[in-house]
Amino acid sequence: MPSQISPQAFVHESSVIGEGVVVEPFAYIGPDVKIGDRTWIGPNANIVSKTTIGADCKIFPGAVVGAEPQDLKFADEPTDVVIGNRTVIRECVTIHRATVDRHRTYVGDDCLIMAYVHLAHDVYVGNHVILANAVNIAGHCTIEDWAIIEGMVGVQQFVRIGAHAFIAGGSLVRKNVPPYIKAAREPLAFIGVNSIGLRRRGFLQDRIQRIEDIYRTLYVQNANMSQALKVADVEFPKCEEKDLVLDFIRESDKGIIRGPF
Repeated sequence: MPSQISPQAFVHESSVIGEGVVVEPFAYIGPDVKIGDRTWIGPNANIVSKTTIGADCKIFPGAVVGAEPQDLKFADEPTDVVIGNRTVIRECVTIHRATVDRHRTYVGDDCLIMAYVHLAHDVYVGNHVILANAVNIAGHCTIEDWAIIEGMVGVQQFVRIGAHAFIAGGSLVRKNVPPYIKAAREPLAFIGVNSIGLRRRGFLQDRIQRIEDIYRTLYVQNANMSQALKVADVEFPKCEEKDLVLDFIRESDKGIIRGPF
């Protein structure tokens, strides 16, 4: 299927457009851009430069992808943005190129990035992530697979948000958020395991119960996290969930969000 590029759109001669791509009027596709097959670029969308967008994506009007980072140290190093397959980027989203820290700002497959989201330089977003309206992610953050962040959330630079985590709307995220949990309140705190989300993704009840038992040990039964990690390591048999949670916390040099009390 041939591509459909409006004569009122601008496509730089160095860019590569896949099969079946639709580029609507007044869209801008700058230098060194690659657009995957069957992707739709909406009117007034801007793919500024050095960006790769996968197949079957949708980029809505007013989005700006691949602009230079808002970093005074940036000296036009060869960095880029990569967007995976089947990802939707809604109106007025901004996704900036990386710096020399990671060299790439990345958004994975099957993500939904809602209107007015900002992804700063060097951000990594995994697969199946949902970022609701007006979420702001500062530079160098990592958002792991299946995380959901509700609207108007602000995430401080270098923060890591674990897989399957859920963050309530309007939250300020200043420390790492471990996998599988729900986080809310101010300051942000653990409020339970994201059991509803896990069931929707096919987790069986015994697996969810194992995760709940691990977090009960970490956040409820032990006041000291270092001691809690030792207890959990001894009490629970080796499994994927235990390894993911304990390794995440041990690697969190910024610290993790507080407990429920």
